[in-house]
Amino acid sequence: MFKVTHWVVVTRSHLFADLLNTRWPQEFLVKLHRVSPEQFNGDLLESRITIILIDLATVDVQTAYQIQKRIEKSSNVARVVFLHYPKQIDAKFLIQASVTAGVFYSDSTLEDIGEGMTEIVKGKVLLPQALIESNSSKDTTHDDVEMLTIREREVLQVLRSGSTNIDIANKLFVSESTIKTHLYRAFRKIGVSSRGQAIAWAQTNLHEVTQ
Repeated sequence: MFKVTHWVVVTRSHLFADLLNTRWPQEFLVKLHRVSPEQFNGDLLESRITIILIDLATVDVQTAYQIQKRIEKSSNVARVVFLHYPKQIDAKFLIQASVTAGVFYSDSTLEDIGEGMTEIVKGKVLLPQALIESNSSKDTTHDDVEMLTIREREVLQVLRSGSTNIDIANKLFVSESTIKTHLYRAFRKIGVSSRGQAIAWAQTNLHEVTQ
């Protein structure tokens, strides 16, 4: 008798989850569960889930990062697969060697994803060659941190908690416009284009830099 495994699809799209449900239960002998990002909780991490698929077409990268960090810190053996991974923004901070099992770009077909999942189920890690090369070409984290000024590090450090520009300005005793300038320069140096990406980058890379 075949053993049915359990996967979770984190998405806000019922249509996308239904589409996967028409193919994958028979193809991979899995029971597919759909949850929204808001419904993702500790109970899931204590269950028999083996793969968690995050739909980046409906889940922002900051939320996806936080979900993956929760999985990484749990005792669950689940691995994460990102679907609809955006090519147009730098989201390399999402790739965590200890938990990320696969990445599929937004232009991947269901057939492409299905073939890739077959390999992932066997224990392989599937990352696009472009991501592998960009991660291995140099120590980008070290270089990015080194490029930041002390003040820019301080601003990003405070930003980690989700503080507003005014909150950061009050904490560092400078004007809000000064904070905006620091953030603009820091964003360019670390290669992010949104506040959420900057928070995720800072949470990953600054906790050991600024005490």
